[in-house]
Amino acid sequence: MSKEVLIVDDEAAIREVVAAVLEDEGYVPRQAATSDEALREVARKPPALLLLDIWLEGSRMDGVQILDHVRSSNPSLPVIMFSGHGTIETAVAAIKKGALDFIEKPFKSDRLLVAVERAMELSRLRRENEELRSRAQKVELIGGSPVMGKLRATIQRVGPTGSRILISGPPGSGKEVVARMIHKQSRRADGPFVVLNCAALAPDRVDVELFGCEPGWLAPEQPRVIGLLERADGGTLLLDEVADMPLDTQGKVLRALQERSFTRPGGNNRREVDVRVLATTNRDLQAEMTAGRFREDLFYRINVVPVELPSLAEHRTDIPELARHFMTVASAESGLQPHEIADDAMAVLQTADWPGDIRQLRNTIEWMLIMAGEQKGPIGLAGLPPELTDSAARGMDPRANGEFVSMPLREAREQFERTYLQAQLQRFGGNISRTANFVGMERSALHRKLKTLGLHSDD
Repeated sequence: MSKEVLIVDDEAAIREVVAAVLEDEGYVPRQAATSDEALREVARKPPALLLLDIWLEGSRMDGVQILDHVRSSNPSLPVIMFSGHGTIETAVAAIKKGALDFIEKPFKSDRLLVAVERAMELSRLRRENEELRSRAQKVELIGGSPVMGKLRATIQRVGPTGSRILISGPPGSGKEVVARMIHKQSRRADGPFVVLNCAALAPDRVDVELFGCEPGWLAPEQPRVIGLLERADGGTLLLDEVADMPLDTQGKVLRALQERSFTRPGGNNRREVDVRVLATTNRDLQAEMTAGRFREDLFYRINVVPVELPSLAEHRTDIPELARHFMTVASAESGLQPHEIADDAMAVLQTADWPGDIRQLRNTIEWMLIMAGEQKGPIGLAGLPPELTDSAARGMDPRANGEFVSMPLREAREQFERTYLQAQLQRFGGNISRTANFVGMERSALHRKLKTLGLHSDD
């Protein structure tokens, strides 16, 4: 995060004093004496914060006019106004126009630093919120397979209901993406979407993370801390990988969900919150409850509507579309030229094992893009990670499978055909016509061959 602060004041002595105070606290001060200098500095490189005097002698514009200009051209740039001739009316007018704070001259360095720190923190929270909203607007499910169509229909059906939803699926299958889509479909779409990483909850920080705390509760100079429950007020709270939540923490979360209110540590007043709760897990929560690691009452509180995500192996026909999407995303993020993926490489992608599910596929595509460098043409087999080709061909490679070398030729050929056709059926989602077209057989002949080998199209 940038710590540059642009100080705009017509008095050089004040600029130097303020710059020295900020520099001692680790900020990077920049200076301007007139409106023209200030706007030029903002255009050259927007600072993290603008400290702006209202009265600028010999300047084309005063501070309020500069504020108007900055609010229209850089609406996310935080501004603190100050003046030695200010009145309450002046301060109120500046705040109404978008300034975060107003400081009267002469001011103490402590007052200045508190105002700067608050403005920086508020600016950071605004950026995070904008980023979350941007990410929420872009989330989407990729793929036209029947299982993905069913999942989309489920999201559209449960999103607007307001019910608590438990999203289960393998690691890397996109559970948070589905949670964000549910939030986007809900009546709370304009509210915050807050993620609680249950695995990262430290036992001694649980109360503060969830409920925040009042000033001075953690340390004498510590300001008020706003917890995740309060940040999610009016929106959605995602309990990410809820099975990783410590058992004693589960009771505190359950109580807050039941009462819809809590008291900040160090305070006395109860705070009511209106939060929709979603949860994700890659574990069998029934088994976790049997083992005593998950509270049954919390399970029934969060599992009003269960949504189960398919593994990538259940919708391999979506892999080409997913791969092209991830290639586009990786190209945009890295600045590298995107590449097409050759048919032979795509066939391997569709038949390989994916223990890391969609996340692993995305990482693989990014690896392929980086390793391809400036090569011309599509990425072929040579451009795949070695472990990927190994996993795809392991069942058909005589050197990797001792079973083949101990068989007569007829049995080995039959075993190879069974393995090969089963992989192709999986690749094309059981579609006989597409499988027959790829392997070069008539549809009726393929049907007979599958029957002979004891295979069915839904294998």
